[in-house]
Amino acid sequence: MKIQSSVLVHLGFGKYVRSDQVKAIVPIEEDRGPGRRTFVHLVEESDPIIASRAEDTIVRDLVQEPREVTQARQQQEILQDLLVDLANVNATVRRISRDEGGLDLDLLERRVRQVLETESK
Repeated sequence: MKIQSSVLVHLGFGKYVRSDQVKAIVPIEEDRGPGRRTFVHLVEESDPIIASRAEDTIVRDLVQEPREVTQARQQQEILQDLLVDLANVNATVRRISRDEGGLDLDLLERRVRQVLETESK
């Protein structure tokens, strides 16, 4: 579990905090209700912020990777899966696919490798 630095975490009702400034999250037990779900303690602050979101949703947002990183990783995994599948296509099927269907699997495989090599740099 890793806290992403400088990512804003939504606490509800227009309140946001930087994820790397949160030092503790405590559920409110007494007088808990709408708009009062969680105490969020921040670094160098003596009083906690009262959040309207539940502690588990705040923690999930604190440790979640930014959406762009997650999407890029998923795209890379899809391309890697495609390479594995392409490696299992025999020469006859590749030739028929290219000659009859206009789909050059060798070219596709080279292009996928190039994209993955570029992304890994």
